[in-house]
Amino acid sequence: MGMDFFEYIVTDGLILIPVLSIIGMAIKNTQAIPNRYIPLILLFVGILFGVFIIERSAFGAVQGILVSGAAVYGHQIYKQTISKEE
Repeated sequence: MGMDFFEYIVTDGLILIPVLSIIGMAIKNTQAIPNRYIPLILLFVGILFGVFIIERSAFGAVQGILVSGAAVYGHQIYKQTISKEE
């Protein structure tokens, strides 16, 4: 009964999910920015990519929000279910 928001992401936007994940890992590895700001940075970058790569309209911005949400959501699933707690 869960809502699968991946249905709403256009095919062209799917490539942005791993791109945003890599950007997030790069930011995390620099340790210059606190971890709590990484999702906000990815949201901003996702919106920019959505507007300039997918479509130059509000639709592109919505796609950017969805792909950044998918990237952060995917990381959290990995972190909470797959990675081992130390």
